[in-house]
Parts: sequence; structure tokens; C-alpha cells
Amino acid sequence: MNKLDLPLIIEPAMLEPLLEESHLLVVDMTKPSTYAQIHIPGAVYLDYGQIIGIRKPAMGLLPEPALLEKCFSDIGIDDTIHVVAYDDEGGGKAGRLLWTLEAMGHTGFSLLNGGLHAWANEGHPVEQAVTPPVPKVFHAKPTETPVATAEYIMEHLQDGTLGLLDARTPDEYNGNKRFAERGGHIPGAVNMDWMLALDQQRNLRLKSQSELEGLLSKLGLTKDQQLVTYCHTHHRSSLTYIMLKSLGFPRVKGYPGSWSDWGNRQDTPVD
Repeated sequence: MNKLDLPLIIEPAMLEPLLEESHLLVVDMTKPSTYAQIHIPGAVYLDYGQIIGIRKPAMGLLPEPALLEKCFSDIGIDDTIHVVAYDDEGGGKAGRLLWTLEAMGHTGFSLLNGGLHAWANEGHPVEQAVTPPVPKVFHAKPTETPVATAEYIMEHLQDGTLGLLDARTPDEYNGNKRFAERGGHIPGAVNMDWMLALDQQRNLRLKSQSELEGLLSKLGLTKDQQLVTYCHTHHRSSLTYIMLKSLGFPRVKGYPGSWSDWGNRQDTPVD
């Protein structure tokens, strides 16, 4: 197994001295044009489209394990590797990578707090040279622990154990903006726009533990619940998922497909 014991949320200052570490892989999930212009030294590039599946109208699904095995092998991940992921949009894409790794049984990973914004704006080294990946052999060990399906949610909607966190905008949550056949939200879900977790004054880092716990407490979410995060495709809500894990919530799942699945089905209840 990997030899690095790093926190789930890693600061740029902690990451910089580790960049030459052989068991570390930094994965850049910005736009290709951004990576070509500026990235963390040694970071390999991964296109977001490689880690999501599409079965229209449902988007943001979990790809087949064999496809993810090839993707992760190609960029240089195996059981010995600790992945640090970042993007330049607040952590949605990077969070989705980490959630996907967990769904495939890989638990050695961290999110770079603040992503490229924090790294570059605070004077850490950057480069333009492309880092070619060194392929390894990734063995997928799929687990349902971090994954919620529509069937799972419907099965538990009435039993009082489920906490549903909708990470979309208030307009999407209340149905004023609709990107699926039906608008609204899953019954019982509370709304916390994913951007509310980010500190705009600190280079898009997550807000402090006390601030985040205060927000979640006001929403009535507790650590004894089974929490499920969702948005429209489980892109934004992947950051919400990582945030909850970092705060010590012991039972958290993400819903791949999210509202693009739920809101386009006829067998799912909507508020």
C-alpha cells in the first residue's frame, strides 16, 4: 500500500516539498488550455470527460470499472500511489476524481485546498512543460460504500435515517430553473449551493471547519445520518461530498447522475 499518510484536504505549503515523492501523483483537472499555460510541476493532466459516463438524458454517471481501470492505469495510479487532485473551479472536478477513486476501492487521495488558484496566487512553483504519465496497473475493487443510486434513495426516503444535501443553486432546488424534464428537488432534501462552502477571500479554499459545521447544523444535518450529496450530475456535489468527509461525517454517499437521472425518470417523487 502507499507509504504516504496525508490529510484529505492538503494545503499548498504541505504539498510543495513532496512533489518529488515517488508514491505521490498530482493530477491536474483544469482545462487543457490552462494546463498548457500553467500547472504544478510534475502534474499529469486528466480530462474530466474520462471519468464520467453518459446515458442521455442522464449525465455524470459512474463509468464501467474496466474503463476506469484503463484510465487510472494510463495516468500512473496503482495501489502504492497517493493522488493529489486539483482544478481551477473550486474543487468540483477534482472532488469527482477522488470520489470515483473511492468508488473503485482506492483510498489514498487528497484534495489540494484552493486548487490552482491558491497554488499560483501564493507563489508556489509552476511550469508549462507537459509531464507524460508513467503508466501503472490499477486494479478496480468497486465498492458501493460511497455510491447512492435512485433506487437506494427511494428505498430509504421514508425511514428517517437519510440526510439529502442538494448542492445546486436555490433556483434549481426550488424548480425555477429546470435542466431536466421535471424541476424541483428530492423530497426531504435541504439546499446548500456548493459555492457556499468556498472562501472567496482565500483563493477558493474550503471555509473553516467551524463555519462549515455552522452551515450544516442550520440545515439540520447530523453525523448520525446517512448523508447523500447530489447536484445535477454529481460534479458540484462531489466537492460537497469531500467537504463532508473532511469534517468527519462518517457515512456519506454521492449520487452519480444526480438530478439529470432523478428529474428525468417517471418513478421518482419530486418536491
